[in-house]
Amino acid sequence: MDSLITAAAQALGRGDPLGALNRVALREDAPALALRGIAMAQLGDLPRAKLLLRRAGRAFGPKETLARARCVVAEAEVALAARDLTWPAKALDAARVILEDHGDRVNAAHARYLELRRHLLLGRLDDAERMLAALDPALLPPALRAAHELLVAGIAMRRLQSRLAREALTRAAHAAKEARIPALAAEVESVAAMLAAPAARQVAPLPERLLDLAAVEALLASKALVIDACRLVVTQGKTQVALARRPVLFALLQALGEASPGDVARDVLVARAFGGKHADESHRARLRVEIGRLRALLRDLAGINATADGFALAPRARDVIVLARPVAEKHAAVLAFLADGESWSSSALALAMGASQRTVQRALDALTQGGKVQFFGHGRARRWMTPPIPGFTTTLLLPAPLPGD
Repeated sequence: MDSLITAAAQALGRGDPLGALNRVALREDAPALALRGIAMAQLGDLPRAKLLLRRAGRAFGPKETLARARCVVAEAEVALAARDLTWPAKALDAARVILEDHGDRVNAAHARYLELRRHLLLGRLDDAERMLAALDPALLPPALRAAHELLVAGIAMRRLQSRLAREALTRAAHAAKEARIPALAAEVESVAAMLAAPAARQVAPLPERLLDLAAVEALLASKALVIDACRLVVTQGKTQVALARRPVLFALLQALGEASPGDVARDVLVARAFGGKHADESHRARLRVEIGRLRALLRDLAGINATADGFALAPRARDVIVLARPVAEKHAAVLAFLADGESWSSSALALAMGASQRTVQRALDALTQGGKVQFFGHGRARRWMTPPIPGFTTTLLLPAPLPGD
């Protein structure tokens, strides 16, 4: 490897893509193409980076399996940054095996972390946690140690474990400082700010107040009955009932929880759950059926009593707390993904949310009309993005695994 290639690689390792391009921008050999691709990725030109890395992979000879594997890993990182969640994971796994066989421990670990980040984006926390436990960050360079701790913090935040997340971010900050990469230090600071920002809004009992992740965790650990509209679950202590797949039942429960200890009129329940303005006999019949289903699901946590005007929640706990999203927005789940500042395709959003692409497209159209998101490109190349919502964390808006999944 010549001196210019070595110097360009060292510049990229320091997070200096312009310094790397100054050395290899006019070269067309395979190593230079690979370094140019990585530099363009660091500068944010992901389509150009993807093209250069593919050219580099083809330019390396069939016997240069190690170099080709490194190009595959770099291309996978570009795909992840572009939120191309359909990029073939098998290709990344095959490249990782080649790197391990050739003793390239650092790049093999990097491939593992890319796979972990994909699992985290898709809400596969158990898979991510299992893979993370098998990695020892002590043997890795500072940049990868910081990446490891950021993943630990991300999993902890999704599991509402604020103390573990805070400890991981402290370790990540030390590793980022040791790595001397400004972009990495900025990412650690961004996640730390998210941990301290409001994660939910307590709407009942009044007055309303914003809660950070630690406050939400404390409420869920208390003896109160917590109706969580961020994740569509109801919790008391260690007992949890997931209603993410039963939106009508959750709408009824949320209305009853907000009025507790009072009752809610049947017309109001019909409007909240079914969208009807007035409760006719068909609505009343359906309401009775849904209330019966809700009673059965909540039998260990609360009862539901009929009153002269409607229904009232009869919790086993003394306190009933209702949590809502920190920002009142119908399509908050879509905004939660776009708030990372990256550009997403509608297909990637649908995959990450577990929803149909048409449902996601309708939400994006509504958000675009409201000026909350913007798009660029046409057809399959169209991408949506928005700046992060200032002062709010999106952790509780992202999809979480349901019990039994």
